[in-house]
Amino acid sequence: MSDDVRFPVMDHRAEVRAFLKARRARIAPETVGFSSGDKRRVPGLRREEVALLAGVSVDYYIRIERGDLRGVSDEVLMAIARALQLNEEEVEHLFDLAAVARHGWRRTRGPRPVETVRPGIQRVLDAMTGAAAWVSNDRMDLLAANLLGCAIHVPLFDMPRRPVNNARFVFLDDYAPEYYTNWDEMADGFAAMLRGMAGGDPGNPALAELVDELLAGSPEFRSRWEAHEVMRFRGDRRLLGHPEVGPLEVGMEVFDMPGDPGLAMLAYYPEDTSRARAQWARLEEWAATQPPERFRIHAELYAG
Repeated sequence: MSDDVRFPVMDHRAEVRAFLKARRARIAPETVGFSSGDKRRVPGLRREEVALLAGVSVDYYIRIERGDLRGVSDEVLMAIARALQLNEEEVEHLFDLAAVARHGWRRTRGPRPVETVRPGIQRVLDAMTGAAAWVSNDRMDLLAANLLGCAIHVPLFDMPRRPVNNARFVFLDDYAPEYYTNWDEMADGFAAMLRGMAGGDPGNPALAELVDELLAGSPEFRSRWEAHEVMRFRGDRRLLGHPEVGPLEVGMEVFDMPGDPGLAMLAYYPEDTSRARAQWARLEEWAATQPPERFRIHAELYAG
């Protein structure tokens, strides 16, 4: 893979530059009081227009957009965020980028991606009934799960790489569009979540390795990565095309784990319809028949 598409692990300035440029490119000048004109060479706002909207000098904004966030105050960051009409997740991303420039670490001071969970977390997962529950890290590695959490993710376990990784499945496995019936939306979200994590933790080699793998193997990922969209994991509703029991209509919730930075607990549950509950019962019955070796998360076997 050529250097121009590799994830620049240490090139923090390039990330800042690309993010801000992409955000101003999406704003139609006439929506914020400027003439669209015929002489614009690039879409969106000019840098001097962003500077005017943010109340900073043109030279200062140009310095910022070139990637130099050192010494930029929170007030100026918020002014730029308002000028660029950033949403909540994009504002958080901008502040993460600034924290790296100021201090060299992610604003939340999260560790490198965790690869294992405490035994107590696994016991909590196993104690959960009626829900497919699992724990993921910032790379979207599936680190631990209860039996239903493994069973509902069975297509991921058919991939040879370990630990099981949801982003790798979405972009590199041919079955992913059948499993995630809203594949385009899922792909957008996964790329945006990885972009957000990478921007706030540019020296993370494990995350960089995954991104490089996806850039090399998936044009779909590459186009989404280069859009510089960012978002956080959040609950929603999904229709899953389970290969063994058929369609599953589920809701999903995400729970932060403050005591274990970098980890989140996620859970699927059946939608409140007779069809969804019946399909969920089929999943439970099928899961109970599976041998432990079917669900190998790491090198060891699932011990639930």
